[in-house]
Amino acid sequence: MTVTQGPARPARSSRPSRPARRSGGLPGTATTEFWWLVGTIAVLNLLGLVMVLSASSVVALDETGSTWSYFARQTTWAAIGSVGLLLFAALDRRLVRRLCRLAFGISVFLLVLVMVPGLGVEVNGATRWLGAGPLQIQPSEFAKFALLLFVADLLAGRSREMHDPTRTFWPVIGVLALVGGLVLIEPNLGTALVLASIVFVMLWVAGTQSGRLGLVGAAAAFGASAMVLTTPFRRARFFAFLDPWADPGNTGYQNLQALVALGSGGMFGVGLGASRAKWDYLPFAQTDFIFAIIGEELGLVGAVFVVALFVTLGTFGVRTALIAPDRFSMLACVGITAWFMVQAFLNIGMVIGLLPITGVPLPFISFGGSSLLVTMCAAGFLLNVARHPRTRHRAS
Repeated sequence: MTVTQGPARPARSSRPSRPARRSGGLPGTATTEFWWLVGTIAVLNLLGLVMVLSASSVVALDETGSTWSYFARQTTWAAIGSVGLLLFAALDRRLVRRLCRLAFGISVFLLVLVMVPGLGVEVNGATRWLGAGPLQIQPSEFAKFALLLFVADLLAGRSREMHDPTRTFWPVIGVLALVGGLVLIEPNLGTALVLASIVFVMLWVAGTQSGRLGLVGAAAAFGASAMVLTTPFRRARFFAFLDPWADPGNTGYQNLQALVALGSGGMFGVGLGASRAKWDYLPFAQTDFIFAIIGEELGLVGAVFVVALFVTLGTFGVRTALIAPDRFSMLACVGITAWFMVQAFLNIGMVIGLLPITGVPLPFISFGGSSLLVTMCAAGFLLNVARHPRTRHRAS
């Protein structure tokens, strides 16, 4: 009997081919790091809006006739920042890397524009803003994000040349000196310290020799000390930090009022909205010294809660860097996490009298459009990496 065979079947592959994995975008893995970062960032923003409304109500009423004006502006920037967060969470990270040098060049250009007479806006003796009226931006805030992305790109592209300081270490120090120098001219020593901290942490994680970092860090510390001691207003701030009671009605006034506000809060605070320090006793209560209002109105419990939020943010920022799929993303996450942690430490440290007054805002919480917008964009990049962790076949 003749058996008729059907058409031969095509050979089956052992596993169907998968499309190439994107380097970003919202689809991905909802990791533990992702959800913890989402929750922490959301709570910090909500707390910031509530505390800005409380801390700014008196000064807003005095300046505009409405207790809601500062809150309305902060809410607007929070909405714009949320768009920025979603954008950076969805962008392909390869596109971010390709555009980082352009962003760095634009940030340097804006820092130069601040120095041009008639363009830079001077407030309290410092020229740090561009724009007019309520529509002002602070280029130094954008420079933080642009600089760390630029450094991450450079160090990732030359990862096999970390042994050669002329190819890695000194070029990075050069761009830091350029941006830091422009920021110091404003003058803005606090932001310059944040920039230096970001870059030094990134260099250390990238594999730079600790001895070389230590020598340059010591030289930078010496230069910063010289600037403090040779500049009258910085010198006054430093000695007020050492002994605020030496001049309680002038140079030590802000330090002492912050401590009075914190001490008045006790364990559970005087109640939300019931601060006495914001009634023209504590200058800049809604910006640099908002942590003092938190301590007064929410007490030690509220202050510790805020510190715990930043510790959580730092912890899961580091964990996100550890699961990053490529070296550029890892170094960028390290820089962003260092930025948030160093700035929070400097702000809280100056409020509680542990550090001199540096004038840096508390991330996500202090009033300030530029600061909130840029930190939200940077947080979006963290979320992007957390949602796309490395796989077994890690990208080079």
